[in-house]
Amino acid sequence: MRKGSALFSKHKKLVLGTGLFLLAVTGWGFQDDLFQVAKNLDIFATVYKEVNINYVDDINSTKLIKRGLDAMMESLDPYTEFVPESEIEDYKLHYISTQYGGIGAGVYNRDKKVIISQLFEGYPAQKADVRVGDQVLKINDVDLAGKSGDEVSALLKGAKGGVVKLLLKREDVAQPIVKNLLREEIKQPNVSYHGMLKGGIGYIKLDKFLENSGQEVQDALLDIKKNNPKGIVLDLRYNGGGILQEAVKIVNFFVPKGVEVVSQKGKVKEKNNVYHTQNAPIETELPLVVLVNSRSASASEIVAGALQDLDRAVIVGQRSYGKGLVQQTFSMPYNSLVKITISKYYVPSGRCIQALDYTHRKEDGTVVKVADSLIHEFKTKNGRSVFDGSGIYPDVVVKQEPIANITKSLITKMLVFNYANTYRNTHNQLPTPDNFNISDTDYSEFVKYLSGKDYSYSTQTERLLADLKTVAEHEKQLTEIKPEYDALKNKLAISKKNDLSQHQAEIKQILESELVTRFYYEKGRIEDSFKYDKELAAATQVIQNKPELASILKGEGNYKVIGKPIAALAAKKADNDN
Repeated sequence: MRKGSALFSKHKKLVLGTGLFLLAVTGWGFQDDLFQVAKNLDIFATVYKEVNINYVDDINSTKLIKRGLDAMMESLDPYTEFVPESEIEDYKLHYISTQYGGIGAGVYNRDKKVIISQLFEGYPAQKADVRVGDQVLKINDVDLAGKSGDEVSALLKGAKGGVVKLLLKREDVAQPIVKNLLREEIKQPNVSYHGMLKGGIGYIKLDKFLENSGQEVQDALLDIKKNNPKGIVLDLRYNGGGILQEAVKIVNFFVPKGVEVVSQKGKVKEKNNVYHTQNAPIETELPLVVLVNSRSASASEIVAGALQDLDRAVIVGQRSYGKGLVQQTFSMPYNSLVKITISKYYVPSGRCIQALDYTHRKEDGTVVKVADSLIHEFKTKNGRSVFDGSGIYPDVVVKQEPIANITKSLITKMLVFNYANTYRNTHNQLPTPDNFNISDTDYSEFVKYLSGKDYSYSTQTERLLADLKTVAEHEKQLTEIKPEYDALKNKLAISKKNDLSQHQAEIKQILESELVTRFYYEKGRIEDSFKYDKELAAATQVIQNKPELASILKGEGNYKVIGKPIAALAAKKADNDN
């Protein structure tokens, strides 16, 4: 295992979202009262000593201390954490690097079974015809019964060239299947897809901001420019962040050298910094749209926020998560580390998009959002009004429709997943994603498959009706309203029976995506989604409508104010009136 000190001397990078940056820091930090520090540490050590000596049963000292440290960190914010030596490699994979030795398959535990959940195209598992839905019975002759997900993952990962022997059980295959694989270096790209869409629009999907993400976006952009695109869509939906420097590089591709992208400010002045673009840009003229949603966080919000504040891109989608905190890792004894939130970051207009106030919790410990009355107004380069304290609000909002209860049930109870596995095991091919649609006949087959299977669910109306019954019984009025109650209950039952028909279009889309993934993997899933993607359609429309694009970036009409918080503007109006 690579030791923590070596790991963090190599990767000196700022990581946001769930990320880190690496600087050498010594000393206690900046406690004002060293006596209180020493006193409380002495109390902690003494309590631990007495528990360790006197507790009635043997204790696991490592787990006990880890739990105490975790509890201390959790009282601050979700991003401040202690990482023991045993978790360093997983930490690196999650926050820094996209590479590891493995077979290119994801697994999960279900009903005490280890199931192949995902395959990465071009890697050993996929090339050996391991299939999603296969149950893994043994890895290198080690029985997986009772093994945790981490234990299974450890058996699959290892040095490049190592042998991995899988014993698999496949649906409708009588005998177990043996697959002998050699581990390869698995690289999960930051850019999972790029290419040209209909209408001459270039598209780049960036999933994370780990090592080399800037280079991957640059390569994708240069490849797209060979096709003379009419505009670019940068998709940051579901991108939770990563390394800050990579975000700065990506902004630099679209704006000139020497422009401020982001700054960080905290209690320790020496750690404050302002990041500017360092290189000549690649493309400053083509229309640019950035897609975000509620799970776009941190480094994603730096890119979206900077390009919005500089009036270089139109932001489309839903309001982003609102994570404006910066972490730093400190090396600790015995090759462990601690990651601590040390500052907030600010996009070019001067706004911080942090939405949750971890400093001022309620008495019960819950965290509240920054109040509208505390939100401030800022200006973009062209004078548009933007606001802090609430993530990045899109210039063009596309409402995200909720998924129907029946669709949720079919997904969570794994019925769509299982049906796709059955389909794959009985079909050798499928039309390409752009030529495939679930037909009515296909859907009828799926409905037949559901016969006798449990996909029960309760609707909000049913829950309200159940509450009504409880209250009526308590108030001894159920007898009086029972005929109406029974009639309404029967109507709801009939309505639910029609849900497979009523929500057919939505269920077809989910089923189609799952089937395409079995044959064309992640690339196929992305290409299939283009047919139904409302945010992408809105982005394309903005690029193609040049007058609207210009109006948005100039802040004309309804685009003068972006995401106004009502309370903040009311307070400002009152101040002006006075």
